[in-house]
Parts: sequence; structure tokens; C-alpha cells
Amino acid sequence: MNLPLQETVREIAPNDAVSKIAAKQAVLIDVRDIAELNSTGKAKDALHIPLMMISTKTDPKHPEFHADLSTETAVILYCASGGRSGMAAQMLLSYGFTEVYNLGGLMHWQQGGGEVVRG
Repeated sequence: MNLPLQETVREIAPNDAVSKIAAKQAVLIDVRDIAELNSTGKAKDALHIPLMMISTKTDPKHPEFHADLSTETAVILYCASGGRSGMAAQMLLSYGFTEVYNLGGLMHWQQGGGEVVRG
């Protein structure tokens, strides 16, 4: 008997993440809190959805589901080091997202050549 493969959070190389975002093949989400964004900036074109808001903003059945998201579109998440984005990525899989990546931290975005914006 063959059991279906369970979807897992995938890792993505920083340069691949930057390329996917530039080509509009994925949505980038920053799950850090506002104080972190204020001190370091965020990846250009990233949505800011703090980890504490992930369950409401990424659940397609929730009335506050973020309008820029779709379960059929690839999603790349990051935080400061990859821990919180990993937790958030697991939640997205549980909500039916089919292609979910954990980039790691903002530094990985920068290592891939991604631009950081402030303000």
C-alpha cells in the first residue's frame, strides 16, 4: 500500500528566493515583529505578517485572510534566523498552501542579493 507523501516545508537558496520574488513566482512574508522591522528594515516587496497574526491572515477560511495570498501561489517566509518562519510555514501547509519555503533570516535574503527597505 502506498501512502501519499506529506507536504513538508522546503528550504530555498537565497539567490533562488530573490529570483522567484523578482519574477513574481512567489509571495514573500516577513514574520518578525514591528520593532525588528523598525531596526533592520525588511525585504523589498515582502508582506509583513507578524507570527502572532499568521493564523488569522493566512487561513483562507478566516475573514481577515490577506488579499495578496493564495493557497496555489508559492510562499517564502523569513524571520531573524529561521525559527519563527519555520513555525509559520508549517501553519501555511496546514491551511492548504501547496508550495511553502523557509528562507531563514533576513540576512539570507541579503546574501542572495535581495534589497532591504526601511520605513
